[in-house]
Amino acid sequence: MQFLLENYDALNLPYSFPVALSYISSPVLMGEECILIRDSNDEAAGALGFIRGTGAQSYEDQHILQIQTVFLKEHFRSSRLFLQASQFLAQHLAQLKHPVTELRFWIPAQPRLQRLCGKLAQKTAIQETVHGIIEEYRMDFADWHASMQKYPHELYF
Repeated sequence: MQFLLENYDALNLPYSFPVALSYISSPVLMGEECILIRDSNDEAAGALGFIRGTGAQSYEDQHILQIQTVFLKEHFRSSRLFLQASQFLAQHLAQLKHPVTELRFWIPAQPRLQRLCGKLAQKTAIQETVHGIIEEYRMDFADWHASMQKYPHELYF
């Protein structure tokens, strides 16, 4: 959480600070997971956090994983670090006791993010907020996991 708060402005979240803080902190507060992504020099380069289940189902639908936060420092965004972090997450989730079948996440409606996310997932909803338009994406876990396995693994976590 500290890393994400230190980089809060760069997160560019389309929410008020209290709402953004709830997304950043919910994996910790709900007893779920946060992963600090480190570069080859063991410096913090990014972070991701997720929760299991959805609010609409009182978090009983544990087969759905909601990615609450994904962030990489600017100079790592064109590197292999995002792929490596995705591979790590895919391998980690595949080993969980209770299987994940679907991943969900929301993004600000920005062309660069839309192109990236459109390659990975299906846009399922659009919502206008006071701070901008956001879009929900969903993807089948098995398909995503298989696509992550196609790339060479060079994990340094």
